[in-house]
Amino acid sequence: MHLAVLTWSRSRKRLVVIAVDVVLSLLATWLAFSLRLDTFNIPTPAQARVYALIPFLAIPVFIRFGLYRAIFRYTGQAAMVATAQAIAVFGAVLSALLFFVQWPMVPRSVGILQPLIFLILVGASRAMARFWLAGLSPALGATPRRLLIFGAGTAGVQTAVAMSVSRQFQLMGFVDDDPAKVGRSINGVTVSDAAQLHERVLKDKITDILLAMPSASRQRRYAIIQSLKALPVHVRTLPSMADLATGRVTVQDFRELDIEDLLGRAPVAPHQDLLARDLCGKVVLVTGAGGSIGSELSRSIVEQRPRQLLLLDHNEYGLYLIHQELEALCTAQSLGVELVAVLGSVAHVERMRAVCQRYTPDTVYHAAAYKHVPLVESNAGEGILNNVFGTWNMAQAALASGAARFVLVSTDKAVRPTNVMGASKRMAELVLQAVAAQPSGTCFSMVRFGNVLGSSGSVVPLFRQQLAKGGPLTVTHPDVTRYFMTIPEAAQLVLQAGAMGQGGDVFVLDMGEPVKIIDLAQRMVQLSGLSVRDTSCPDGDIAIAITGLRPGEKLYEELLIGDHPEPTAHPRILRAQEAFIPWATLEPQLQALRSAAQANDEYAIRAVLAQCVQGFPAPGPV
Repeated sequence: MHLAVLTWSRSRKRLVVIAVDVVLSLLATWLAFSLRLDTFNIPTPAQARVYALIPFLAIPVFIRFGLYRAIFRYTGQAAMVATAQAIAVFGAVLSALLFFVQWPMVPRSVGILQPLIFLILVGASRAMARFWLAGLSPALGATPRRLLIFGAGTAGVQTAVAMSVSRQFQLMGFVDDDPAKVGRSINGVTVSDAAQLHERVLKDKITDILLAMPSASRQRRYAIIQSLKALPVHVRTLPSMADLATGRVTVQDFRELDIEDLLGRAPVAPHQDLLARDLCGKVVLVTGAGGSIGSELSRSIVEQRPRQLLLLDHNEYGLYLIHQELEALCTAQSLGVELVAVLGSVAHVERMRAVCQRYTPDTVYHAAAYKHVPLVESNAGEGILNNVFGTWNMAQAALASGAARFVLVSTDKAVRPTNVMGASKRMAELVLQAVAAQPSGTCFSMVRFGNVLGSSGSVVPLFRQQLAKGGPLTVTHPDVTRYFMTIPEAAQLVLQAGAMGQGGDVFVLDMGEPVKIIDLAQRMVQLSGLSVRDTSCPDGDIAIAITGLRPGEKLYEELLIGDHPEPTAHPRILRAQEAFIPWATLEPQLQALRSAAQANDEYAIRAVLAQCVQGFPAPGPV
């Protein structure tokens, strides 16, 4: 029955609760009369007026205090205080009315007794509903998982309160490294020293640990996570402090560790003057706005309050989603940004020229690209037309419309590439470097960085899917390494690097230390409370399968072609010294590349790329 209740509409649930409150108000009235008159009350006509009046007084007050907006499963102290306040107001009105009207056989003390009894009945009904609905998950009879909360601060205590209405977890205690909290009791649960964590896990057979430290630094979280790797527990975390500020914590808020928690790399605060320099009050165009990088660029840009933000993409659904999201953000924060969704492909030069002529953007961020290595490897012609000539098309359109800045979002795969995707991105860089060397009013620059976490094709979501299915986790080679950066940090660094451009610059983002993918896979398995199945542990839970390098895939990526990058005003942004091909030499190569791409002649495509792109291998004999 209680499972069926959850499927009811919200209006139906409210009507049921209102009906219950009406019945409770009448019951409280009968009890008040019976106690006051010391007899089993049979209402007189005058008393019947009080019975009829009370629901019409109580229910509007309850509605005014928002008592029917509460979710009973998560009803807590705040909801009970609101109930007491509502009944106090109702009681004051009822007492005043009975004092002035003075109906016969209606004692004025009923105006005090009835609200007190009513408060007890309503409070009891809410508590019963809360505990009745608390057994929704897991199913009755299932054994709850045994949980320790790491962090006895506000977030940890909130979590413990929220858990009291769920049977999914049994809270075994808190752990904290603050000596002032160790040994104390929170709602009857003891706080242990973090130094005793391993002992507590084994002694109490802990299955789960929740990191309830949303404001802790990235380094601190990483150190704690590293200390938990050897324990047979599932480690999860709470949302960020900003997310927690939007509402109360529930068990449903528990989430898997972010990859940035596993990497332990702290972001650097952005330089606000660099962020706003080419954005505030300007017309800004983002190509590929529906993609992972383009959409995050758009989110960061809109917060700088441009006059107009043009969102361009050929993916209709992706464009719709980011446009709707930013419309809601602009409305909620009163940003006053005009958003324009532009459907089109950068491969269509006339369409791009028309868009730029109509809106005359001041700044263009070109993020549109095909970036999946195996797909571009097997569809070389389309990859070249989109990545190389889409960039050239946008550069021409920006020049013709008088754009002040043009920033290309590039990749570490452009450095000595062994695959067509990387080579196409290096060719796009060469196009901009050659165009930038010619006199014009547009400043062209490129920003090169590695993998971004959570983007389409990122290894982390893939590993999570494979974990959920019981494995195996697939790694292409035991020695393959990659650089990683979060999408928000990458987007903000792109905006700041673009603002520092002087013309033809190739900026490189400091990605930190590269990470071995197999190490990352092992960490994710261990921190899910599982063990890796290998030759040393044949009875482990999850296997890691080596599938072999994909076509064009490298063991490791580089960020620089040349040496000795120059520092900039931002510690995470470097300026590379990269050689380029003058336009007079590059243009005929581009013409040959276009013809080869349009004919989808893979051999000819690779031949041109090998001529222009340092490190790209020449095609073998046909």
